[in-house]
Amino acid sequence: MEKLKAVINKYWKVYVAALIIAAVCDLIGTLKFNIGIGTLTLFPMVFATIFGGLLGPDAFKLFKTEESKLGGSLVLVALAPFMAKMGISAGGNLAKLVAVGPALLLQEFGNLGTILLSLPLALLLGLKKEAIGACYSINRDSNLGLTTDIFGPDAPETRGTFAVYIVGSVIGTVFISVLASIVASWNIFDPIALGMACGVGSGSMMTAAAGTLGEIYPQQAENIMIMGGASDMLTGITGIYMGTFVGLPLTKKLYAILEPKIGHKNSKEAK
Repeated sequence: MEKLKAVINKYWKVYVAALIIAAVCDLIGTLKFNIGIGTLTLFPMVFATIFGGLLGPDAFKLFKTEESKLGGSLVLVALAPFMAKMGISAGGNLAKLVAVGPALLLQEFGNLGTILLSLPLALLLGLKKEAIGACYSINRDSNLGLTTDIFGPDAPETRGTFAVYIVGSVIGTVFISVLASIVASWNIFDPIALGMACGVGSGSMMTAAAGTLGEIYPQQAENIMIMGGASDMLTGITGIYMGTFVGLPLTKKLYAILEPKIGHKNSKEAK
């Protein structure tokens, strides 16, 4: 108890600031802006990241470096309830994985193809171990929790995951809406198959992509949304397993092979 009191007395500013930032960002809510090619959606998580960064030692200097590092270590604490929920959900829905058709299940392997494209690009851009966390998945909430749990909150792999998480939160819906319309214009995929592909593991992205396809194929709009919702649910269930047992090990293996060959030799290894 005495140790707990000492920690609270030492870092009380971090806890108070976190509470205030959470309340302010919740009041702001989700903001949407029409930018012509789509809708730019800003979630409270984005504002919280900006406000927290501004209060750190590199901006307004309300917090010292030691206090900022404590904030990073508390990420795992904040994510723990969500991780438990995801684990219970995944375990409780295993029967659905058996009952559903093979196409919906096998689609998760398609997400692994992006590793082959994104990891070499990240290395060419100069990323080091951050590339592992950034490239192994789409990096939504469950992936952020998984990377934090495996590597720790201050690891470069976790920083890579978090960076993609924020970018996806800001422009993910716009990007996938535009991508859905471009792929649909090719006229080589069935609308139902495109609806299935909308389920990437993010409810907002799935809705944006399925809504775009619904405008292109109005007769199939309802079926596209149903298929996208089912696909998104299954991706949320299977994604945690795929990331743990396939995505992360594959990315780490490819990193070990590619980094010495195409990585920037003058880049400092992330600590």
